[in-house]
Amino acid sequence: MDPPRTIIIGISGCSSSGKTTLARLLRDMFPETFILHEDDFYKPESELPINQGHADWDCPEAISIPDLEAALAHVRATGTFPVSSRVPSAISPNNTLSRRSNHGCAPLTSPVPLSPPSPAILTPAPNTTIRHKDNKSRLPNKPAPRLPSAQPNVNSIEDLNTVGPCPATPEQIAACAARVKTWLTPGHPGSSIFPSSSSSSSSNNTPKTRICILDGFLLYSPPPSSTTTTDTTTATPLRKVMTHLDIKLFLRATRAAALRRRTARDGYVHMDGFWTDPPGYVEQVVWPNYVAAHSWLFEGGDVEGGRVDKGVLGGEGILVPESAEGGVDVEFGRVLEWAVGVVMGELERLCLGEGEGGKEKGE
Repeated sequence: MDPPRTIIIGISGCSSSGKTTLARLLRDMFPETFILHEDDFYKPESELPINQGHADWDCPEAISIPDLEAALAHVRATGTFPVSSRVPSAISPNNTLSRRSNHGCAPLTSPVPLSPPSPAILTPAPNTTIRHKDNKSRLPNKPAPRLPSAQPNVNSIEDLNTVGPCPATPEQIAACAARVKTWLTPGHPGSSIFPSSSSSSSSNNTPKTRICILDGFLLYSPPPSSTTTTDTTTATPLRKVMTHLDIKLFLRATRAAALRRRTARDGYVHMDGFWTDPPGYVEQVVWPNYVAAHSWLFEGGDVEGGRVDKGVLGGEGILVPESAEGGVDVEFGRVLEWAVGVVMGELERLCLGEGEGGKEKGE
């Protein structure tokens, strides 16, 4: 069996900008799609740097980037999710992923097929509650992801975290889902990318297409330059990760919106337990880190101003939604409509060699 054609979509941006919500909605609309969370590659809390007196979860040093790279290489090679096992990595047979035993990779010789996703967001299951080991912190869990039984499960820690009510209306979600459904029907481009088992095109030599959505607060780094340092690993820690991404989306948020949304969250489950932002953490750590890591994407480095540098974005292939008024905070329903159009256009460009991708999609 020919290896699948894997398309990896990166969704990055400010904390609480809607990355995970968007990733889950896209997963539920497009076939053969699964999500990999950057947050599942955090180092243990004891290894995090200290910033303003706090353990810093919002910097490159908090992420085990080699493990993330290895997982993406596995996804690229096999079109399958990194499974929950201790087997050697498919890319480096003599080494398992170092930080999380349940991020080991399945052997290349035994790929596990994916099935079309079920509409977990559109028809949520009852909420459950998890309790921290000290029995003091409670966190309402999001509906358990309804993964196809054949799809390997990474036991994602990030999938235990709540993201709050979906900011898109049911009507907006339904309209986008219907748009994708039409795009997938015979005679439309999507049917050539994801042919049904009954279609004539499914029996030809076209490789099976699968989509992995990587969602994370820090996926993009600037290219190395003489003004930074000769150590590109330190100066641009995510450049290798970026090479795995076929489609790059970036969601902005104003400082006020980011702080309001982040402080409204219950907290975060992580591999060592449960984290609640201490007083001042968002203002002193989260937002300044976001500004420092992403100033290269904005005109004059002015993240607060919100005007992205379109020359830089074009050179890096990073796509950003914009409001009709040119503001930073775009209504989430419009972000969803934009993202659906971009993904369809980019899939046509990458898989069929047609069109110009997301240029005219929802902007």
